[in-house]
Amino acid sequence: MRNTIRLKGKLRRYLMASLYLGFLLIAINLVIYLLNVTSGLLLTGFIIFYFAVLLSLLIYNRQFILNELVTFAAQYGQIQKTLLYELDLPYAILDSTGRIIWTNRVFEKITNKGRGYKKSVTTIFPQITPDKLPNESDEAEIKITFEEKIYKANFKKIPIQELTENSDLIEDSDLEGYLIAMYLFDTTALSIALQEVDDQSLAVGMIYLDNYDEALESVEEVRRSLLIALIDRKVNKYISSLDGISRKLEKDKYMIILRKKAVEELKEHKFDILEDVKTVNIGNDMAVTISIGIGLNGLSYAQTNEFARNAIDLALGRGGDQAVIKTADNITYYGGKSQQVERNTRVKARVKAHALREIITSKDRVLIMGHRLADVDSFGAAIGIYRIATTLERKAHIVINEVTTSVQPLIALFDNNPEYEDDMIVNSQQALELAGSNSVLVVVDVNKPSITECPDLLRYCKSIVVLDHHRQGTEVIENATLSYVEVYASSSCEMVSEVLQYIGDNIKIRNEEADCLYSGIMIDTSNFMTKTGVRTFEAAAFLRRSGADVTRVRKLFRENAIEYKAKADAVSQAEIYRNSYAISTCTSEDIQSPTIVGAQAANELLDIKGIKASFILTDYQNCIYVSARSIDEVNVQVIMERMGGGGHMNVAGCQMEGISLSEGIGAVKRMLDKMIEEGELK
Repeated sequence: MRNTIRLKGKLRRYLMASLYLGFLLIAINLVIYLLNVTSGLLLTGFIIFYFAVLLSLLIYNRQFILNELVTFAAQYGQIQKTLLYELDLPYAILDSTGRIIWTNRVFEKITNKGRGYKKSVTTIFPQITPDKLPNESDEAEIKITFEEKIYKANFKKIPIQELTENSDLIEDSDLEGYLIAMYLFDTTALSIALQEVDDQSLAVGMIYLDNYDEALESVEEVRRSLLIALIDRKVNKYISSLDGISRKLEKDKYMIILRKKAVEELKEHKFDILEDVKTVNIGNDMAVTISIGIGLNGLSYAQTNEFARNAIDLALGRGGDQAVIKTADNITYYGGKSQQVERNTRVKARVKAHALREIITSKDRVLIMGHRLADVDSFGAAIGIYRIATTLERKAHIVINEVTTSVQPLIALFDNNPEYEDDMIVNSQQALELAGSNSVLVVVDVNKPSITECPDLLRYCKSIVVLDHHRQGTEVIENATLSYVEVYASSSCEMVSEVLQYIGDNIKIRNEEADCLYSGIMIDTSNFMTKTGVRTFEAAAFLRRSGADVTRVRKLFRENAIEYKAKADAVSQAEIYRNSYAISTCTSEDIQSPTIVGAQAANELLDIKGIKASFILTDYQNCIYVSARSIDEVNVQVIMERMGGGGHMNVAGCQMEGISLSEGIGAVKRMLDKMIEEGELK
């Protein structure tokens, strides 16, 4: 091997310097010949003697020099190896696949593996998988735990070719591949210290009593102060047990200060205070429920407080009786198993109606938009807003791209009707062209931007009004000029009907419009069987007085034979999962709006004794639509939210792309199993 080693660099130039000087003497000798031949001959003899001695020395000493170089390199490498082996930092050399080649003493000590251990590093540290090793990049870093200690593992690629490229003594070799140097830094103490600091960080919370006035009204007047005192004691005692502080801001509002570690305890116990407060009973007919909003990890105390306010708004917007934790990049929900209590007063509806009137009269044009694949409630509410806009002498347009079979009978009432403009209904492209700085966008029956009829319209219109009865989720329409979201309302049509009564004295509703609004209430309440309250019937009575006809409405929604058969097939083929959950599929062949039929089938399945919730999956337009329904035992909204959807406690849904019907059924079953294991479902 030594015979193939060639010198290079400064050492080679140093050894060859005498030879180069010899060549210079030859050149000088030629010049001397021109001056004096005798002197030239004398110098020629010297040059011959010089080269003879020089070449003999080079030939004789070459092997000796190479031997000394190799010996020195070996000794130098041994010193480096000894230093690395005795280094206090755990160190190992891996090949490109992660197999251990060499380890030092400390690495062997902490892993209890001898020097002959040549297996993959994954066998010692399961967290270090091949994809975590540096591949395209030259370095990598991951955090691992091993035997109750926390380490930061640093990896650095060392190309084998660099072993010769960086040498001043040995020529480059055409070698490929690389080794990986791995260092382990013990960060246990630092991690514990950082965790302690994080656990002690500030968490701000808000606790609101959802039904304060209603609960007080349900108990005798002389005992009301006792009920308030018991609630205060329950809240203060619970927060004190977590080493927190609670202060009452108003009669039904508390502010709490906690450590972040205490919030983790609340999570572990799934905010059992939500159920604990309901046990306060001194004869009140209505159980008290609370909503909790907590802000965490803000960059400042002010931002953390703002997170808490956003969280409590979300909790109330979703119906109350739940807790919401908000951080800068995440929102988590807990509870939400009770029905929202219907407000007896309609003061809020009157205030919102006056605000809506002010907004519309300040604009020239009104654009009205519901959710994608509009249903009867969405279209009925849009018609109600259309009537408000036209009464206030403003140009109005309803945005609909695809007409479903459910709303087709209603739209037919306005087609070729001389009382209505030809551009009453427009598509998304037309709406974007009509939108301007002096337009207001009214969004009905939806508060999730991504599923609106035209999401781009939200960016084009600066003034936005939202009227909806669905529980709010993580994704909401931001910067709305007016937001009226009441989850206790049976339908958006009910809310719009109330607004119509306060918008002005001169408003006149035509029969077609009254039929549309009445239809929305009727469909969303399953013929007044679900989610109906006093205000629902009051809204229906107002619409009946305005010209709505029950017989006309019933005729509008008679089903054709194909849709009726599809619904019957979905019900007959339902699988009863875990003796409580009905799961089935609905065909989309020869049906214009199969998702509507699927939703109707889900409602039908609830009539089976013992069924807590029903799920109908429909394959439509390369997407799986899930319609989930329940009566009162299961919150299907929570289930659908975990699957990327949302809705109400009793009416919810989601969409799944890129999977088949059978895979969708499997996903629903896995989610039910998971939530049952976690105690979310029974």
